[in-house]
Amino acid sequence: MKKIGFIGVGIMGKSMVRNLMKAGFEVSIYARTKAKVEDVLQEGALWCNSIGSCAAGKDAVITIVGFPKDVEEVYFAEGNILDSAADGTYLIDMPPTSPQHALEAPVTGGDTGAKNGTLSSLAGGEEQDFHACMPLFEAMGKTIVYEGSAGCGQHTKMANQIMIAGALSGVCEAFAYAQKAGLDMDKLYASVKDGAAASFQLSSLGAKILKDDYAPGFFLKHFIKDMKIAAQEAKDRDVNLEVLNTVLEMYETLEDKGMGDLGTQGLMKYYEES
Repeated sequence: MKKIGFIGVGIMGKSMVRNLMKAGFEVSIYARTKAKVEDVLQEGALWCNSIGSCAAGKDAVITIVGFPKDVEEVYFAEGNILDSAADGTYLIDMPPTSPQHALEAPVTGGDTGAKNGTLSSLAGGEEQDFHACMPLFEAMGKTIVYEGSAGCGQHTKMANQIMIAGALSGVCEAFAYAQKAGLDMDKLYASVKDGAAASFQLSSLGAKILKDDYAPGFFLKHFIKDMKIAAQEAKDRDVNLEVLNTVLEMYETLEDKGMGDLGTQGLMKYYEES
């Protein structure tokens, strides 16, 4: 496996492309706006003028686009991946779709994990396809788990997002309380970051909140999309996710106020404005 097509070169995608190139893969990319990916082109990625040309003649095609409608467009619209990829090409979608020889491989770890090559890959699909694509996963991540048949990777990702919703809302609530109590926020952070309340959400996003840094490592609007999927999947299975549903409402309030392009730590603004 040598030639890779990569579609969706955003905040995380750029770092994933770089890590694939470092591992020796020839990576061709497609993005809606070429100017936004000039940096990775200068570093050796090959530009494609269309989704179809990015998929044609490749050993594997990786997609990491924002919303379900975008997944449908890149895979199923005329002239796109399924019309262009050769038989036997591995299609790796993050999050998933289900054409033949496709793997769903949602990732978690955000922009930091993408830059450091420490993403967790949560793969679902045919196990033989998973093993065939292992060199790609190893180039981009550290924790690589075959979750099971198609759908299992997606459900694992949803469980991950449910955990994040609860953990991050807990950080924001604690910060809101501490501010009202008049605590020194830096001292609070130093006191709890390595104790029983320690979490990635606290150490990474909590630290950003204290610096008033709301730049996206993962877009607030994309987290809303994930939470909506999780909420619907839970409803279909008669599972009541009160915390998730509450946090989703908070995020939707922020999006309605034009904050969808903030990072997920933007949840703190809900508490500040309440």
